[in-house]
Amino acid sequence: MTINWRNVGLYGAFAIVLIMVGMYQSWPLALTIINMGLISAIMALGVNMQWGYAGLFNVGVMGFTAIGGLAVVLISMPPVTEAWSAGAFGAILGLMIGAATIFAAMVVWQRMRPGRARVAALIATLLVGFIINRAVFVPAVNAIERVNPATEGYLGGLGLPVLLSWPVGAVMAAGAAWLIGKVALGLRSDYLAIATLGISEIIIAILKNEGWLTRGVRNVTGLPRPVASPAELRRQEWFTDLAERFDMPATTLSSIVSQASYTVLFLIVLAILIWLAEKALNSPWGRMMRAIRDNETAARAMGKDVTRRHLNIFILGSAVCGLAGAMMVTLDGQLNPGTYEPLRFTFLIWVMVIVGGSGNNWGAVLGGMVIWFLWVQVEPAGRWLIDVTTVWMGDDSDLRAHLLSNAAHTRLLTMGLAMLLVMRFSPRGLIPER
Repeated sequence: MTINWRNVGLYGAFAIVLIMVGMYQSWPLALTIINMGLISAIMALGVNMQWGYAGLFNVGVMGFTAIGGLAVVLISMPPVTEAWSAGAFGAILGLMIGAATIFAAMVVWQRMRPGRARVAALIATLLVGFIINRAVFVPAVNAIERVNPATEGYLGGLGLPVLLSWPVGAVMAAGAAWLIGKVALGLRSDYLAIATLGISEIIIAILKNEGWLTRGVRNVTGLPRPVASPAELRRQEWFTDLAERFDMPATTLSSIVSQASYTVLFLIVLAILIWLAEKALNSPWGRMMRAIRDNETAARAMGKDVTRRHLNIFILGSAVCGLAGAMMVTLDGQLNPGTYEPLRFTFLIWVMVIVGGSGNNWGAVLGGMVIWFLWVQVEPAGRWLIDVTTVWMGDDSDLRAHLLSNAAHTRLLTMGLAMLLVMRFSPRGLIPER
C-alpha cells in the first residue's frame, strides 16, 4: 500500500496547529477541541457513508444525533422509583394504545375497498384510538411530571454503565432510520432532504415536550461519566502528589487527565469505525454502492435492488450519527434538547463532509476536525482582529462597539469562505475520493 504523503502532511499540519493551541492558549482547551472534533468527525463519517457512498441527501442528521443522546439518559440514569409508581403503567399502556391505533388504521386502509366507507372507517378508528389514548396517557404523564419536578419529573433510566449507551444509541438511531427509510427512500433526492429535515424536527419536538421521558427543556443533568471527573481526581492523594511532581496546579492537571481519557476512548471508537468503513468501501459491496450512486438506472438494469441498498446505507450512516450523539451527551454530562439546531448538527456536518472530501473516509474525518476547530477558534480570533483594526476609532465609537458585539457572526462568514475556497481550488475536497 502506497503512502499518500500529501494526506499525511495535512493531518500533520493540523496536529501542529493543535499543539500550538495547547502551548499558547491552554492544553485543556486543545483537548476539548480534539474531543469535540473527534465526535464531529464520527458524525461526518456517518453522513459520508450516506452521501459519499450512495448519494443519499440526508439533512436529518440532527434527529439521529438527538436519538443517540436520548439513549444515554435511558440507559445510564437511575430509575425514579416514585415516578414509576405514579404513572409508568399508564404511560406505557397509552403508548401501546397509540401503536395499536396506527396498526388498526393500516389494516382498515388495506383490507377495505376504496370509497367513502373506507375513509369513514379510517377516521372513526383514528378518532376512537385518540380519545382512549388521551384518557389513559395524559393523566399518567401528569402524575409522572409532578414527582419532584425541580430535579426529576421523569421516569429516569435503567442505571446501567454509560458506555453501554453508545451502542444502544446507534441501534436506536438505526431503528428510527429504518422506519424513516421505509417511507422516504422512494422519494426523489430533494424530497428526501425535505422529509428527513421535517422528521428530525419532529424528533426534537418530542424531546422538548415529552418531559416524562426526557425532562424536556428542563434538561437532564448529572449524567454518569465513563472516566474520572476532575473533582474526583483532585480528591485522590496520588494525584495531588503527581501534580506537585510536575509543578502544575491540580485543577489544570485534573482537567487535562480527564479530557485526555475521553480522547483515548473517542480515538478507539473512531479507529474501529474507520477501519470498518475502509474495509466496506473497498469491498465488492462498496463498489456496488458507488455504482448505484453514479448510475441508478444502470445498476437496476444489472439486477441490483437499489431501494434496499439505499435503505442499508441509510441505516448504517444514521447509526454512526446516533453513536456520535451518545458520545457527545456523555462528554457534556447533560441532555439539553434545546441545543439541537440544524445549523450545528446538520449544516455544519455537511460542510465537514464537503470540505474534507465526499466519498473518502479519511477526508470526512479531517474535514470534521478542521471545521470544528474553525468553528471554535474563529469567534475569538474575529473579535481580536476587529479589536485591532478598529482601535483607532476610540472606545466611544458606536461602529466599533457594533462590530465587536457581532464578532460571533464571523463564524458563519468563515464557514462560507472555507467552502468557497475549497470548492474553487479543490472541488473534490481536501482529500478527494480515489
